[in-house]
Amino acid sequence: MTIRAEYPAAQKPNSDAPPRTSRRSADGWSIRAASTTAGVGLLLMSALAGFGKFVALDGLVTEGNATQTAQNIQASEGLFRLGIASLILVIALDVVIACALYRVFSPVNKGLSILAAAMRLVYAGVFMVAIGQLPGVLRLLTDDGNRAVFGVDQVNAQAALGIAAFTDIWYVSQFLFGLHLLIEGYLAYRSGFVPRVLGALLAIAGLGYATDSLGAVLSQGSWAPISSFTFLGEFLLALWLLIRARSIAVSASQFHGESGLLR
Repeated sequence: MTIRAEYPAAQKPNSDAPPRTSRRSADGWSIRAASTTAGVGLLLMSALAGFGKFVALDGLVTEGNATQTAQNIQASEGLFRLGIASLILVIALDVVIACALYRVFSPVNKGLSILAAAMRLVYAGVFMVAIGQLPGVLRLLTDDGNRAVFGVDQVNAQAALGIAAFTDIWYVSQFLFGLHLLIEGYLAYRSGFVPRVLGALLAIAGLGYATDSLGAVLSQGSWAPISSFTFLGEFLLALWLLIRARSIAVSASQFHGESGLLR
Protein backbone atom coordinates (compact mmCIF):
# COMPACT_ATOMS: atom_id res chain seq x y z
CA MET A 1 0.00 0.00 0.00
CA THR A 2 1.37 3.36 -0.98
CA ILE A 3 1.09 6.16 1.52
CA ARG A 4 0.79 9.58 0.00
CA ALA A 5 1.99 12.48 2.09
CA GLU A 6 -0.19 15.50 1.75
CA TYR A 7 1.46 18.86 2.01
CA PRO A 8 -0.40 22.08 2.61
CA ALA A 9 -0.81 24.15 -0.49
CA ALA A 10 1.66 26.99 -0.78
CA GLN A 11 0.08 30.23 0.18
CA LYS A 12 0.08 32.80 -2.52
CA PRO A 13 1.16 36.25 -1.55
CA ASN A 14 -1.64 38.69 -1.16
CA SER A 15 -1.52 40.81 -4.27
CA ASP A 16 -3.46 43.54 -2.50
CA ALA A 17 -0.74 44.04 0.15
CA PRO A 18 1.56 46.95 -0.70
CA PRO A 19 5.19 46.08 -1.42
CA ARG A 20 7.59 46.42 1.47
CA THR A 21 9.50 49.29 -0.10
CA SER A 22 6.28 51.24 -0.58
CA ARG A 23 5.42 50.84 3.08
CA ARG A 24 8.87 52.08 4.04
CA SER A 25 8.65 55.09 1.77
CA ALA A 26 5.21 55.91 3.14
CA ASP A 27 6.64 56.20 6.62
CA GLY A 28 7.24 59.92 6.23
CA TRP A 29 8.09 60.30 9.91
CA SER A 30 11.45 58.60 9.37
CA ILE A 31 12.46 61.13 6.72
CA ARG A 32 11.15 63.91 8.93
CA ALA A 33 13.21 62.63 11.85
CA ALA A 34 16.27 62.38 9.61
CA SER A 35 15.72 65.96 8.38
CA THR A 36 15.46 67.26 11.93
CA THR A 37 18.50 65.26 13.02
CA ALA A 38 20.57 66.57 10.11
CA GLY A 39 19.46 70.17 10.71
CA VAL A 40 20.23 70.11 14.43
CA GLY A 41 23.51 68.28 13.81
CA LEU A 42 24.66 70.80 11.19
CA LEU A 43 23.96 73.75 13.48
CA LEU A 44 25.71 72.13 16.44
CA MET A 45 28.63 71.13 14.25
CA SER A 46 29.00 74.70 12.95
CA ALA A 47 29.10 76.08 16.49
CA LEU A 48 31.58 73.47 17.76
CA ALA A 49 33.83 73.70 14.69
CA GLY A 50 33.83 77.50 14.86
CA PHE A 51 34.85 77.44 18.51
CA GLY A 52 37.40 74.65 18.18
CA LYS A 53 39.11 75.83 15.00
CA PHE A 54 38.83 79.61 14.97
CA VAL A 55 38.72 80.44 18.69
CA ALA A 56 40.63 77.73 20.55
CA LEU A 57 43.18 76.95 17.85
CA ASP A 58 43.61 79.85 15.43
CA GLY A 59 43.06 82.32 18.26
CA LEU A 60 46.11 80.95 20.09
CA VAL A 61 48.40 80.43 17.09
CA THR A 62 50.64 83.29 16.02
CA GLU A 63 51.68 82.61 12.44
CA GLY A 64 55.44 82.41 12.03
CA ASN A 65 56.17 82.79 15.74
CA ALA A 66 56.60 79.44 17.49
CA THR A 67 57.61 81.02 20.80
CA GLN A 68 54.54 83.24 21.04
CA THR A 69 52.28 80.38 20.00
CA ALA A 70 53.73 78.15 22.72
CA GLN A 71 53.25 80.88 25.32
CA ASN A 72 49.65 81.42 24.23
CA ILE A 73 48.80 77.72 24.48
CA GLN A 74 50.47 77.39 27.90
CA ALA A 75 48.61 80.43 29.19
CA SER A 76 45.27 79.11 27.85
CA GLU A 77 45.72 75.37 28.26
CA GLY A 78 42.09 74.85 29.29
CA LEU A 79 40.82 76.65 26.18
CA PHE A 80 43.09 74.56 23.96
CA ARG A 81 41.82 71.33 25.54
CA LEU A 82 38.21 72.44 25.05
CA GLY A 83 39.01 73.17 21.43
CA ILE A 84 40.31 69.64 20.88
CA ALA A 85 37.24 68.17 22.58
CA SER A 86 34.97 70.32 20.41
CA LEU A 87 36.62 69.09 17.23
CA ILE A 88 36.26 65.47 18.35
CA LEU A 89 32.54 66.06 18.87
CA VAL A 90 32.42 67.49 15.35
CA ILE A 91 33.65 64.13 14.04
CA ALA A 92 30.86 62.30 15.89
CA LEU A 93 28.29 64.72 14.49
CA ASP A 94 29.66 64.26 10.98
CA VAL A 95 28.91 60.54 11.20
CA VAL A 96 25.34 61.20 12.35
CA ILE A 97 24.80 63.87 9.70
CA ALA A 98 26.12 61.61 6.93
CA CYS A 99 23.56 58.94 7.84
CA ALA A 100 20.73 61.46 8.22
CA LEU A 101 21.38 63.16 4.88
CA TYR A 102 21.51 59.78 3.19
CA ARG A 103 18.01 59.07 4.51
CA VAL A 104 16.75 62.45 3.32
CA PHE A 105 18.14 62.27 -0.22
CA SER A 106 18.00 58.53 -0.91
CA PRO A 107 14.58 58.87 -2.63
CA VAL A 108 16.25 61.13 -5.20
CA ASN A 109 19.14 58.80 -6.08
CA LYS A 110 20.19 56.04 -3.73
CA GLY A 111 23.59 55.45 -5.36
CA LEU A 112 24.66 59.09 -5.21
CA SER A 113 23.32 59.39 -1.66
CA ILE A 114 25.51 56.46 -0.61
CA LEU A 115 28.50 58.05 -2.35
CA ALA A 116 27.89 61.40 -0.63
CA ALA A 117 27.61 59.70 2.78
CA ALA A 118 30.79 57.72 2.11
CA MET A 119 32.65 60.91 1.16
CA ARG A 120 31.64 62.54 4.43
CA LEU A 121 32.61 59.51 6.48
CA VAL A 122 36.04 59.29 4.83
CA TYR A 123 36.46 63.04 5.39
CA ALA A 124 35.63 62.52 9.07
CA GLY A 125 38.28 59.80 9.30
CA VAL A 126 40.98 62.00 7.76
CA PHE A 127 39.94 64.91 9.96
CA MET A 128 40.29 62.67 13.02
CA VAL A 129 43.88 61.97 11.98
CA ALA A 130 44.45 65.73 11.84
CA ILE A 131 42.97 66.26 15.30
CA GLY A 132 45.23 63.48 16.60
CA GLN A 133 48.21 65.81 16.11
CA LEU A 134 46.97 68.30 18.72
CA PRO A 135 47.21 66.30 21.99
CA GLY A 136 50.89 65.71 21.19
CA VAL A 137 51.39 69.46 20.91
CA LEU A 138 49.86 69.90 24.34
CA ARG A 139 52.05 67.19 25.88
CA LEU A 140 55.17 68.78 24.44
CA LEU A 141 54.38 72.18 25.92
CA THR A 142 53.08 71.10 29.33
CA ASP A 143 55.80 68.58 30.23
CA ASP A 144 58.70 70.39 31.88
CA GLY A 145 60.93 67.40 31.24
CA ASN A 146 60.80 68.07 27.49
CA ARG A 147 62.35 71.51 27.94
CA ALA A 148 65.09 70.07 30.15
CA VAL A 149 66.02 67.47 27.54
CA PHE A 150 65.47 69.29 24.22
CA GLY A 151 65.55 72.94 25.20
CA VAL A 152 62.80 75.54 25.02
CA ASP A 153 63.34 76.55 21.39
CA GLN A 154 63.36 72.94 20.15
CA VAL A 155 60.16 72.10 22.04
CA ASN A 156 58.41 75.20 20.70
CA ALA A 157 59.52 74.36 17.16
CA GLN A 158 58.23 70.78 17.45
CA ALA A 159 54.91 72.06 18.79
CA ALA A 160 54.63 74.43 15.83
CA LEU A 161 55.28 71.52 13.48
CA GLY A 162 52.48 69.56 15.14
CA ILE A 163 50.05 72.42 14.59
CA ALA A 164 51.24 72.73 10.98
CA ALA A 165 50.63 68.99 10.48
CA PHE A 166 47.08 69.42 11.79
CA THR A 167 46.47 72.23 9.31
CA ASP A 168 47.94 70.32 6.36
CA ILE A 169 45.90 67.16 7.00
CA TRP A 170 42.79 69.26 7.60
CA TYR A 171 43.22 70.94 4.22
CA VAL A 172 43.47 67.53 2.57
CA SER A 173 40.26 66.39 4.27
CA GLN A 174 38.49 69.50 3.01
CA PHE A 175 38.79 68.27 -0.57
CA LEU A 176 36.72 65.20 0.32
CA PHE A 177 34.25 67.38 2.20
CA GLY A 178 33.95 69.62 -0.85
CA LEU A 179 33.14 66.63 -3.07
CA HIS A 180 30.52 65.56 -0.54
CA LEU A 181 28.83 68.97 -0.72
CA LEU A 182 28.94 68.98 -4.51
CA ILE A 183 26.99 65.70 -4.58
CA GLU A 184 24.57 66.90 -1.91
CA GLY A 185 24.04 70.09 -3.89
CA TYR A 186 23.19 68.07 -7.00
CA LEU A 187 20.78 65.87 -5.05
CA ALA A 188 19.11 68.90 -3.49
CA TYR A 189 18.84 70.58 -6.90
CA ARG A 190 17.21 67.51 -8.45
CA SER A 191 15.03 66.63 -5.48
CA GLY A 192 12.09 68.92 -6.16
CA PHE A 193 11.47 69.29 -2.43
CA VAL A 194 14.50 71.51 -1.74
CA PRO A 195 14.74 74.94 -3.43
CA ARG A 196 17.07 74.75 -6.40
CA VAL A 197 18.89 77.88 -5.28
CA LEU A 198 19.82 76.04 -2.07
CA GLY A 199 21.21 73.16 -4.09
CA ALA A 200 23.28 75.64 -6.11
CA LEU A 201 24.60 77.27 -2.92
CA LEU A 202 25.59 73.85 -1.56
CA ALA A 203 27.52 73.13 -4.75
CA ILE A 204 29.24 76.52 -4.50
CA ALA A 205 30.20 75.73 -0.89
CA GLY A 206 31.64 72.42 -2.05
CA LEU A 207 33.68 74.15 -4.75
CA GLY A 208 34.95 76.58 -2.11
CA TYR A 209 36.24 73.81 0.15
CA ALA A 210 37.78 71.88 -2.74
CA THR A 211 39.47 75.03 -4.04
CA ASP A 212 40.86 75.84 -0.59
CA SER A 213 42.29 72.33 -0.33
CA LEU A 214 44.04 72.47 -3.69
CA GLY A 215 45.07 76.09 -3.26
CA ALA A 216 46.72 75.45 0.11
CA VAL A 217 48.73 72.60 -1.43
CA LEU A 218 49.65 74.24 -4.74
CA SER A 219 50.25 77.84 -3.65
CA GLN A 220 53.81 78.78 -2.81
CA GLY A 221 52.81 81.41 -0.25
CA SER A 222 49.98 81.62 2.28
CA TRP A 223 46.52 80.82 0.94
CA ALA A 224 43.52 83.02 1.74
CA PRO A 225 40.58 80.60 2.18
CA ILE A 226 37.48 81.35 0.11
CA SER A 227 35.26 78.86 1.96
CA SER A 228 34.80 81.54 4.63
CA PHE A 229 32.54 83.26 2.09
CA THR A 230 31.00 80.26 0.31
CA PHE A 231 29.86 78.26 3.36
CA LEU A 232 26.42 79.94 3.37
CA GLY A 233 24.79 76.96 1.67
CA GLU A 234 25.54 74.67 4.63
CA PHE A 235 23.94 77.05 7.13
CA LEU A 236 20.86 77.58 4.98
CA LEU A 237 20.49 73.83 4.48
CA ALA A 238 20.49 73.30 8.25
CA LEU A 239 17.74 75.88 8.71
CA TRP A 240 15.74 74.50 5.81
CA LEU A 241 15.91 70.94 7.13
CA LEU A 242 14.67 72.08 10.54
CA ILE A 243 11.89 74.39 9.36
CA ARG A 244 10.62 72.24 6.49
CA ALA A 245 11.16 68.76 7.97
CA ARG A 246 7.48 67.80 7.80
CA SER A 247 6.96 68.94 4.22
CA ILE A 248 10.25 67.31 3.18
CA ALA A 249 8.95 63.98 4.48
CA VAL A 250 5.72 64.27 2.49
CA SER A 251 7.45 65.49 -0.67
CA ALA A 252 10.15 62.83 -0.50
CA SER A 253 7.54 60.09 -0.17
CA GLN A 254 5.66 61.47 -3.16
CA PHE A 255 8.90 61.74 -5.10
CA HIS A 256 9.61 58.09 -4.40
CA GLY A 257 6.15 57.08 -5.49
CA GLU A 258 6.51 58.92 -8.78
CA SER A 259 10.08 58.01 -9.69
CA GLY A 260 10.56 54.60 -8.08
CA LEU A 261 14.24 55.34 -7.62
CA LEU A 262 14.50 53.96 -4.09
CA ARG A 263 15.26 50.26 -4.01
